[in-house]
Amino acid sequence: MSKLIERIRKQGASAFTHSGKFHADDVFSAALLLYLNPEIQIIRGTKVPEDYDGIVFDIGRGEYDHHQKDSRVRKNGTPYAAFGLLWEELGEEILGKELAEKFDESFVQPLDLNDNTGEKNELATLIGNFNPTWDAKGGSDEAFFQAVSVAGMILEHKFERFQGNERADQRVEELLADCKEGTKILVLPEFVPCQKRLSETEIAFVIFPSNRGGYCIQPQKKEYSLNYKCSFPVEWLGLEGEELVKATGLQRAGFCHKGGFLMTTDTLEDAVKACEISLAEFQETPVIVCYGATREDEAESRKSEENGVYVNRKDSEIEQLLHQLPKLQAAKIVFLDFPELPELEVRGIYGEVAMEKPEWKARIKQEVKRILKYKPEAVYVADCLFFAYPIVHSLRKKHVPVLTLVETNGEKRLVRIPSGS
Repeated sequence: MSKLIERIRKQGASAFTHSGKFHADDVFSAALLLYLNPEIQIIRGTKVPEDYDGIVFDIGRGEYDHHQKDSRVRKNGTPYAAFGLLWEELGEEILGKELAEKFDESFVQPLDLNDNTGEKNELATLIGNFNPTWDAKGGSDEAFFQAVSVAGMILEHKFERFQGNERADQRVEELLADCKEGTKILVLPEFVPCQKRLSETEIAFVIFPSNRGGYCIQPQKKEYSLNYKCSFPVEWLGLEGEELVKATGLQRAGFCHKGGFLMTTDTLEDAVKACEISLAEFQETPVIVCYGATREDEAESRKSEENGVYVNRKDSEIEQLLHQLPKLQAAKIVFLDFPELPELEVRGIYGEVAMEKPEWKARIKQEVKRILKYKPEAVYVADCLFFAYPIVHSLRKKHVPVLTLVETNGEKRLVRIPSGS
């Protein structure tokens, strides 16, 4: 047990932080201390008392402050804030070393970055909204502790979720150890979160008991893809009861979601049969969308019935590269032009889009929808930054693989843009 833990849990423990406007950093720091000791007293003020011997955070230029010039920075370049400094010392006690590091990366670091740089963070904005309005009477202590209470509930549930996911990962590994190689249908004794791990396997369907009775069937997505390894027949989607029984030939069927991500049956036998029928009937040609890669001077191109979509008779250089991608050698390449340049407000050599923000967002949403209707395994994006950047940003948020062309040592290579870029 660390000395800090002992100080937090000792009788009459207290901690001091700054008063006035609060942020997610000091709020979650206080919530963390209260998680470890609900009886600890959190004191706020403008200056740390000279004789104060409690824990001091986010003020005072001490061990758990980050406002000094020589404040610490993680190896990955993310600066510490008070929350991160406290978590570094306390996290292992709560979640264990490995989970504490994962929690720091996914939850603590974004808040630390927000506090140090102002980078947008929705949770930080939510906590900041607890601050009194500019013309409110009185202090901010009551609002601060309301925010701390909410942050405490978030932390508690986050910790439970991380620990639950670890148990799920262990359970999934146990189940996979009993699977035969090439298994396409996995029957679980109970529901276990497993989609991410199963995307790395050949398993196409998971069956598990429903908490409403009967059985649920979930198709599993391919790794780094929005698409399923195998989908239910399109004729089943949106049906339920007798209509679904008639369409499937099963004895008793509950419903098949119109989105195709869930189906229910009354018996395990019917659930397995539904998966077997789907596997037998499933046929799909993988698609790669080339966004903005079409060139008018490609003499061997022909335009399809839909405006702006090209399918080349003769492979272009980019197609030859795309057809070398693992598992996509037989993929259909769909070319989509960039949209027309929107109206600009021009002042000399400088221009701005003559659109309000809602119009611009709607335009991007429509373009992403135009791309995703082809259910691409990947999207190759050409190099016009004005058109490409907002689309790349939106696609990466949806975890759609986005590729671009780079040249290294005289060789051209397709590189996947990492998530979060």
